[in-house]
Amino acid sequence: MAEFSQKRGKQRDEVLGSTVDFLLANARLVLGVGGAAVLGIATLAVKRLIDRATSPRDEDDAKGDTTRLEESWKELNLLTATPRQQPRPPPAALSQPVSPPDPSPAAPEGPTDTGPEMSLQLSSPAPLCLTFQEKLLAFEQTHVTIPAAHVALAKQLAGDIGLELQAYLRNKFPELPFGALVPGGPLYDGLQAGAAERVHILVPLVLEAGLWSLVPGADTVARDPRCWAVRRTQLEFRPRGSSPWDRFLVGGYLSSRVLLELLRKALASCVNWPAIGSLLGCLIRPSVAAEELLLEVQHERLELTVAVLLVVAGAGPEDPLLLAWPLEGLAGNLWLQDLYPAEAARLRVLDERDAGTRRRLLRLLCGVCRRHPSLWRLDRRHLTQVVLRLGEHEADWAEAALGARFLQALEALVDSLERASLPCQLNPGVNLFGSLRDEEIDALGFALFCGLQAPEWLL
Repeated sequence: MAEFSQKRGKQRDEVLGSTVDFLLANARLVLGVGGAAVLGIATLAVKRLIDRATSPRDEDDAKGDTTRLEESWKELNLLTATPRQQPRPPPAALSQPVSPPDPSPAAPEGPTDTGPEMSLQLSSPAPLCLTFQEKLLAFEQTHVTIPAAHVALAKQLAGDIGLELQAYLRNKFPELPFGALVPGGPLYDGLQAGAAERVHILVPLVLEAGLWSLVPGADTVARDPRCWAVRRTQLEFRPRGSSPWDRFLVGGYLSSRVLLELLRKALASCVNWPAIGSLLGCLIRPSVAAEELLLEVQHERLELTVAVLLVVAGAGPEDPLLLAWPLEGLAGNLWLQDLYPAEAARLRVLDERDAGTRRRLLRLLCGVCRRHPSLWRLDRRHLTQVVLRLGEHEADWAEAALGARFLQALEALVDSLERASLPCQLNPGVNLFGSLRDEEIDALGFALFCGLQAPEWLL
């Protein structure tokens, strides 16, 4: 009887082993190497569980039941924790759309004879294989394009909040000549990607002509090429106190930090935002924790962040636009040069010249980076520089070349990260990668390198 049980067990093992080999051999063809590995782990774990349940138990085996049970759970946990390998992209020859076969005519009701001449369709139609260009355009429609209704609503809310804020500033600080508040930002230039979630409200300071001059930050004690200083002049003819802005002077310069603190206190504690929000049909709250002057707006159809920016505009068209920005160290009282308006205008001129897609490429890059867990550090400033460089050197900017330009932008970013240098076109002395740590640069470079190997995984 024992010999019969052993022979029967051997036959069962041989049959089960042949079945496992057959499954794994076919799994490599259907599922690939990663899928076959997962199936092998599962089959091996189940086979061991069956063997332990059906094999006769000895005394020594009874002592090791706990150990074998723990091993079985470890194998099943390994199966659960094994990541599923993503399918490889199709070859170039198979990346063209495949039309499904014509549907077969409906079969008549009732029993029919099935002869050898009749062929039954056992498989479903083959799925469509999209090219990278088609996947990129699909990503644009689902994750980048903003509904026109949301854009219109965001602009309306920003305009209404700007009017209310302008009325408050004139009533609260009648002695300070603020200019007309102007909404702006990427949403107004068609460069916002994903959601209409942020707009700018510019609060311009009206400075007296002849009393103020702009000094480059590189010529100040801070030695910061990103910034400018606003210096008070003509003190021998117009002493301090003759200008309403003289109360914000620090060492003979108009301090952005002092003005920021003044406006921050006013927005946080003096403005009746609940009443304004009730009038506009939304909820408005100032963001106290943020360093910037931010208003969080909640509407039943969208959520919006309004950034209130104090700006100083030069008298001439070539003069820089300066922002009151929370800067550190010696540059704390300086003003940050805002290059965004000039960059957006440059992209618009280039696209209008050849009906190009440079701004679409920038929106796609912003949409991809903001959704990626490792690429979110690449913001609009970095991506704009890459698109500007490509936009001035590449000739073909038709829609059909959008996928190729996207891959070129990734290659340009990888090259800049290898050198840890991304100079600004409008201000070459500024390295936009200068604030990133070495480990952050390495993480960005690795993620972009992997994206170049399989770009569709970024979408």
